[in-house]
Amino acid sequence: MADDKIYFFHEENSFKIQGKKEIRQWLQKSAINEGKKIEQLNIILCDDSYLLKINIEFLKHNYFTDIITFDNSDSRDNIKGDIFISIERARENSIDFNQDLNQEVKRLMIHGLLHLIGYSDKLKEQKLEMTRKENYYLQNFI
Repeated sequence: MADDKIYFFHEENSFKIQGKKEIRQWLQKSAINEGKKIEQLNIILCDDSYLLKINIEFLKHNYFTDIITFDNSDSRDNIKGDIFISIERARENSIDFNQDLNQEVKRLMIHGLLHLIGYSDKLKEQKLEMTRKENYYLQNFI
């Protein structure tokens, strides 16, 4: 399984991801379990202001968020995309949910991947399904 198609970048923060190789393998296995293959996945860890600029420019939303995902896929079977994660929002989430920061960042990674796979969280039922999937992959694949 080629896990060199998943790249990590830092913008305006110094957060260090622990266990990059294991995270790459986990994300690949999760995608495969959903019948998809990761062609290229960029995970960009940034601060609130960086993600706010993206939110305003591309989505026309003027508010902070913890994650933004852009799907660049050419086919339904192969995943190609960008996942932007605000470390500041992740830190706040980890406090609010009494969760380790590294675990919260992983939750956001799998959340973004699930969006790229095709899951939505706009409706209450969709949000419940997304959370169930996040929990499943966090408990069983990592």
